[in-house]
Amino acid sequence: MKIAFDAKRFFYNTSGLGNYSRDLVRILSTYYPENEYLLLNKNNSERGKDILEKPHVYYIETSKGNFSRQLKMGKDAQKQHADIFHGLSGELPLRWGKEPIKKVVTIHDLIFMRYPQYYSFFDKKIHLWKFKKAAASADKIIAISEQTKQDIITYLKVPESKIEVIYQGCHQAFKEQQPEDFIEYTKQKYQLPERFILNVGTIEERKNLLNIVKAVNETEIPLVVVGRKTKYFTKIEQYLKKSKMEKQVHFLEGVTMDELAAIYKLADIFVYPSFFEGFGIPVIEAIFSKTVAVTSNTSCLPEAGGKDSVYIDPANYLDIKAKIQFLWDSESERKRRADKGFEFVQKFNDQPIAAQLMHFYQKIM
Repeated sequence: MKIAFDAKRFFYNTSGLGNYSRDLVRILSTYYPENEYLLLNKNNSERGKDILEKPHVYYIETSKGNFSRQLKMGKDAQKQHADIFHGLSGELPLRWGKEPIKKVVTIHDLIFMRYPQYYSFFDKKIHLWKFKKAAASADKIIAISEQTKQDIITYLKVPESKIEVIYQGCHQAFKEQQPEDFIEYTKQKYQLPERFILNVGTIEERKNLLNIVKAVNETEIPLVVVGRKTKYFTKIEQYLKKSKMEKQVHFLEGVTMDELAAIYKLADIFVYPSFFEGFGIPVIEAIFSKTVAVTSNTSCLPEAGGKDSVYIDPANYLDIKAKIQFLWDSESERKRRADKGFEFVQKFNDQPIAAQLMHFYQKIM
């Protein structure tokens, strides 16, 4: 089988859609090396270079010209005699030739429909138009969670029979045990507290960092935050100054993947009270790291966290406070939940996900 991918995100996105694209190609080429995997884009980059070195993974330069991704990439895949074209980020080319090819698109979330206040008018219109076009053109759609599947049915008016849920995993670094000296080096490099709770993700309103900060106010629990700052950070900063909490909350940026994996392992508790997610990869990362997760009882987060994570109402900082304090004071409860969670999270390992993807491809041929 020859599978072509829209590789724009593979080569250029550092997180999110980029990680999904690279992990998908990596695990398929590892467990099913008998197939050919074509990465189509107008140019490539150093990102994903190790995956391109695998047998039967090829970079294919797309035809030149304006809007080549939308107008020429599909035909380029057909010229390569690909059996399947997979759009990895909610988009498919708009034009195709006559040669037969099956079309698949992964839709990650429709947050712009649920929370339009976080998006510009233009972005909402463009996203909806692209997603509707891709959903109509695709032979099959992959949703990354049951929540996303239900949103596709509701907002894009797609029949349930056209959608299949295939979860995503996380970077290999979180599934490995880093050497003790590297973990200690990371702790010293970032001057991490002896004990702390952790939050990971872009510092934006939807991720709800402010309610974590309110939850640890008037406690002595240190909070470490790893993520890119947006305008929303100003709100956090103002609250920290007003509450004299500047020394209690530590912000880290520029952390490598291996360092982040070590930080997860050093944390006592991972806290992720997002209002809405398409899946919630940081929850998976924490559970693979054997760190208990406190996360929202909304959207897909219970799918990612399993029954042994601790769930909160993200709008209620007192609920978050109570759950954090309960776990902070009970080492045995943290360990029990972390061990049980680690059993649950094995379903997000590379091999079962690769098998689901390959079975999905074979069914549509």
